[in-house]
This record gives sequence, structure tokens and C-alpha cells, in this order.
Amino acid sequence: MSRDALKGRKIAILATDGFEQSELLKPKQLLEEAGATTEVIAPGDKQEIKGWNHGEWGEHARVDVPLEDADVSDYDALVLPGGVINPDKLRLHDEAIDFIREFGRTGRPLAAICHGPWTLINAGLVKGKRMTSWPSLRTDLENAGAHWEDREVVEDGSLITSRKPDDIPAFTNALIHALQERRAEAA
Repeated sequence: MSRDALKGRKIAILATDGFEQSELLKPKQLLEEAGATTEVIAPGDKQEIKGWNHGEWGEHARVDVPLEDADVSDYDALVLPGGVINPDKLRLHDEAIDFIREFGRTGRPLAAICHGPWTLINAGLVKGKRMTSWPSLRTDLENAGAHWEDREVVEDGSLITSRKPDDIPAFTNALIHALQERRAEAA
């Protein structure tokens, strides 16, 4: 992947305390290595949010933009990391769900991994979609009208989903390719 494959692209990563450390930090790193600018967005006035790593609190991530100041139109893609705590908290935050819903309606790439798709249920973005997730979300997604598949990456239109940290390279590559395709279509 060339260093400038995503030059000029800005990607939002929406999360809060309890994000799965690898599911935020590794895609962020890979997207930046491909030339994208990433911004971590979180509700409230926090300067940083705490990661969750193998059952214990892990590293922090710096918050670049408070959710209240974030504008969907500023971003070319949205990443929703998992972790059980993070999406469960976000599902109860109306502004977070509104941001996800509004972003989903843009048709720009929206990528969710592991437990991240939980928030997509609350945003009303899963009905009729082919998706994957951490296995424990399967019934939730199916009850919301999604067609669940046990695959490393599932793409349905602009929606990209993956199951777990081991899928991060494929997950991030799918997002990079989706952004490159959008650039090619716009040219």
C-alpha cells in the first residue's frame, strides 16, 4: 500500500471509554500509514479515552474532536471499534447514534468491527444488510433484520463489518479499497 493511497482523506473513529484497544489503535495506524488523516471523536469533554486490552484497562487514545463539535460532512469514512463496553455506552448516547445514523445515510464507507455493529442496530442501519460481528451479536443483528455471515470481512454497499481483532488487516484493507474506489468514481 503506497503511503499516499489515502492522501487527502479524513476518517472519523467514534469511540468512548472501553474501546477494544487493538480495534481502534491498529486500524488508525494502518489508515495513517496509507496517508489518511484520522480523528478520534468521543462524547463529552474528555481529552482521552481508555482502551480495554485482554480483559484489563489498556492504553489511552487522544480525543481529537468532541462529538458535540463533529460534523459528518467533514469525513470520508467512519470507523466504529468494538469492545463490549464502548459500543454499549455509545448505544445509550443519543448524539452518538444520531452521528452514526446521519453518516450511514451519506453512502460513504462505514466500517464496524467486533461489537461495533451494536451501534448500527440503534442507528437503524442493519435491516436487510449482509453483516458480520463478534458471534454473540449474531442474534441481535438478525433480530434487527440483518443477514449475519461468519466471515473475516463482509461488505454490503458502503457498510464494512468484521468479527474480531484477528480480522483487522482485512477489515482495514477493505476500508482502504472502498475509499480508493470512491476516489476513482469521483475522478
